[in-house]
Amino acid sequence: MTLDLERAAAHLAAADPVMAALVEAVGPIEPRPPRPGHFEALCRAIVYQQLSGRAAGAIFERFRARYAGEGFPAPADVLATPPETLRSVGLSRQKIASLRSLAEHFASGQLDDAGLHRWPDEAVIAHLTRVRGIGRWTAEMFLIFQLQRPDVLPVNDLGINRAIMRRYGLPAMPRPAEVRAIGAPWRPFATAACLYLWRGEDTAAPAG
Repeated sequence: MTLDLERAAAHLAAADPVMAALVEAVGPIEPRPPRPGHFEALCRAIVYQQLSGRAAGAIFERFRARYAGEGFPAPADVLATPPETLRSVGLSRQKIASLRSLAEHFASGQLDDAGLHRWPDEAVIAHLTRVRGIGRWTAEMFLIFQLQRPDVLPVNDLGINRAIMRRYGLPAMPRPAEVRAIGAPWRPFATAACLYLWRGEDTAAPAG
């Protein structure tokens, strides 16, 4: 099942009065298009971790430019690139190690586009979190923005939790169990609820 925002908006509006008001206030939304390949999307996610969008974008473009004329590098290309070359584009040692781990998983066949499309959400998360530097939150962003799965609820996302606190009048940031309870009526369209919460706070959605 893939994301159908029209159906999702109708479901959210009928299931939750707070979400109904948010859907009306925000209006129609469109998810950003996925990256051309899953390896590219995951490389980008690693590069963007813990950096501002502008700084991460500059590093990612330099990384891609290192392979100019060849398109986005294949996993084998990344593995063949000396670490000092990757350092020269602004990548930290930790991110180089993460990119190499990701490339190794793709090169060995532990990860591939067909599997990522076929596996259910929790299996995708389980496979991705075996890669160095990819945690559950990064895997959830991949599910939302790259695979456009319809029912993903990242209970530890700061932006989502802040929006829930404000919209639902909570005295403090909600804990994961509270996020799941509030989000229960959103199922099976929790992804759309997250997109509306991010947009309703007038903040950029995370880099997925």
